[in-house]
Amino acid sequence: MTERAPVSRKLSAIAESATLKVDAKAKALQAAGRPVISYAAGEPDFATPSFIVDAAAEALRVPANFRYTPAAGLPVLREAIAAKTLRDSGLEVDPSRIVVTNGGKQAVYQAFQAVVNPGDEVLLPAPYWTTYPEAIRLADGTPVEVFAGADQEYKVTVAQLEAARNDRTTVLVFVSPSNPTGAVYTPEETRAIGEWALAHGIWVITDEIYQNLVYEGARAVSIVEAVPELAEQTILVNGVAKTYAMTGWRVGWMVGPKDAIKLAANLQSHLSSNVNNIAQRAALAALSGPQTEAEQMRLAFDRRRRLIVGELAKVPGVTVPNPLGAFYVYPDVQGLLGREWEGTTPTTTLELADLILDRAEVAVVPGEAFGPSGYLRLSYALGDDALLEGIQRLQRLFA
Repeated sequence: MTERAPVSRKLSAIAESATLKVDAKAKALQAAGRPVISYAAGEPDFATPSFIVDAAAEALRVPANFRYTPAAGLPVLREAIAAKTLRDSGLEVDPSRIVVTNGGKQAVYQAFQAVVNPGDEVLLPAPYWTTYPEAIRLADGTPVEVFAGADQEYKVTVAQLEAARNDRTTVLVFVSPSNPTGAVYTPEETRAIGEWALAHGIWVITDEIYQNLVYEGARAVSIVEAVPELAEQTILVNGVAKTYAMTGWRVGWMVGPKDAIKLAANLQSHLSSNVNNIAQRAALAALSGPQTEAEQMRLAFDRRRRLIVGELAKVPGVTVPNPLGAFYVYPDVQGLLGREWEGTTPTTTLELADLILDRAEVAVVPGEAFGPSGYLRLSYALGDDALLEGIQRLQRLFA
């Protein structure tokens, strides 16, 4: 009998999401009775605001929502997204230039599919969200990491980008606020990078899903607001997941030039068709309804941010840049590597994260998931008591 043909080589080369893997391991240990505190998941611990849930319940009573709708999204939701984009990103955009997607992750995937060709190089500032390099490779592009460490507050410079650019460079990934670091570029830094991309005809894919979660008076200025002329070579990715505690509702979107958005819409028409209509109606309520509860969540994140930064700074060998956005802290823990802890000497943050889970029953994501070793990502989107207890366990472990 002829041997079966092999499975996809392209998909075989794609790594599992490291953040989801760590979170799943933590939840499995919790289910087995271990008192594990997890800082792994990038999702708010709050309930979705009740008025959003009520809008979804009402949508269940409308038979039209049980049918196919336009693959690019409900027209009324696309209008609301256009209004949000003008309000928060400073870009006036026609709803025809918007595609509603199954979460921000699908928008990221389709954005790369729309503008990356085989052999193209994509500049990827590191530390980066674990999905970006895999989505680039799925588009037959090559991710080129440009690393900025804690000494730069994890923000790359134009000089670094220019040093990495060559005649195969076609796309730049720009994320502010950042996952995993929480870094927020200043308006001046954003403008300089935007002007550089414009001058070299480079596409920008900017992930703005954390743009409303900023602190200490910071504002995440969109790159298309900083450099309006860049709009014709920029795709904006966003969604309701983080601001409104709606990670499970799976509603995101992409905004961009007509030609790129047309390609993404065509792809989605074959890939998934329309996003769940009930979830779309819920997202419409989130964007157009009162923002009071979203602001209360932001204030709670800010309180937790200050707590976790202050407590982590008490751990010897740990350097903690102050994050001004998102809900992550990204300490430099190189000072903990190469030291013996009860017979174990971790030399990488993969090994350090395993030691922390085993000895302190605390789940963190190692820096290798986001770029170089030597760092840990901790999400502070968890309850105040658990947040403090977990850091105190680290303080005792590394005392």
